[in-house]
Amino acid sequence: MEQSAILFDSTRCIGCRACQVACKQWNDLDGEVTANWGSYENPRDLSPDTWIKIEWREAERNGRVEWLYTFRACLHCTEANCVQACPVDAISHRPEGFVVIDHDACIGCSMCVDACPFDVMRIGDGKDDTAEKCCACIFRIEEGDVPACVKSCPVYALTFGVRENLVKDGKERVKALKHKGYSNACLYGENERGGLHVLSILDDLPGVYGLREVL
Repeated sequence: MEQSAILFDSTRCIGCRACQVACKQWNDLDGEVTANWGSYENPRDLSPDTWIKIEWREAERNGRVEWLYTFRACLHCTEANCVQACPVDAISHRPEGFVVIDHDACIGCSMCVDACPFDVMRIGDGKDDTAEKCCACIFRIEEGDVPACVKSCPVYALTFGVRENLVKDGKERVKALKHKGYSNACLYGENERGGLHVLSILDDLPGVYGLREVL
């Protein structure tokens, strides 16, 4: 089976957070009470009820302040620490390449939380709570549909397809960005952790977007 992936283009994102809403609706996740903490981000962090979050960052370029957006969610690593760390084999790779959790098998030990290099795994405080994260809407994919976040994006900052094709498309877009003068533009996720299944087109270094540069 061909590997699938999601491609996020930070240069197209407008920070509308339709992806966040769609994720909650499709996965029946509760809303969260939030407060003003000096940022447009909402909510403040990922949680057992928030699997996707658009992070906002300010960058001053040529005398102008610009918004930079990061798609914060499970990146579905090929070399997934959470899969290796789980003592009861509750976390596994699907043939499409995405990492999923079997909540019936999960014992809530939180070893996957500690193992995740991207700090996206979450677990609640209750004694019966299990680990939670983006599941890439795997059941939608099995029915021939696309993840809810992808379908909801009004500016096509998120696309879904065969990973090999998305890598090729991402490299072409990065090439175009460099031609426009963004010398640090890159495709994040092609090789990190053996290859991520959530790829990001960035117009600057990964660290500027809060992403780890060496994994």
